Amino acid sequence: MHQHPIGTTPHPGTRLDGSLFGPQNRCFACSPDHPTGLRLKFHVEGDEVVTNFTPARSHEGAPGVMHGGLVTTVADEVGVWALIALLGKFGFTGTMNTRFPRPVRVEREVQGRAKITSKSTRIVHAQIRMVQDGADCFTSTMSFILLNQKGAETMLGGPLPEGWKKYFR
Repeated sequence: MHQHPIGTTPHPGTRLDGSLFGPQNRCFACSPDHPTGLRLKFHVEGDEVVTNFTPARSHEGAPGVMHGGLVTTVADEVGVWALIALLGKFGFTGTMNTRFPRPVRVEREVQGRAKITSKSTRIVHAQIRMVQDGADCFTSTMSFILLNQKGAETMLGGPLPEGWKKYFR
């Protein structure tokens, strides 16, 4: 990956998906190789990171409605990718203050949008929205914890894969 200075957008040719973490990445949300995962991809629009996703019937909770846990998964992932794409850092979710003003319908595209609202050396706050048919279906203010490599390895219970190391402070 082309390393970009903090606060600037990535090089235009940079692929923004789980392949950045190497071929062994098993992330359910972003790995392009996960057999049952969401395989989300991202791009930068101004000061936001965006993903587009069309939930299938297999993502249902109530009939015709995407399961709220999966909506939250997509939202959390676009938030983390705001840190990766805009700051060159990986963060672990610390808090979420979330609303579901309307359901996300299956078989219709939904767009996740994340914007960084504040940052320090240890905490990044982001505003996340999920939009379908022009209306917010999910809004959240999330905080992400930035760990150093040792802290990340302690949290994960083992060494970081090589492709992950560059994203920790």
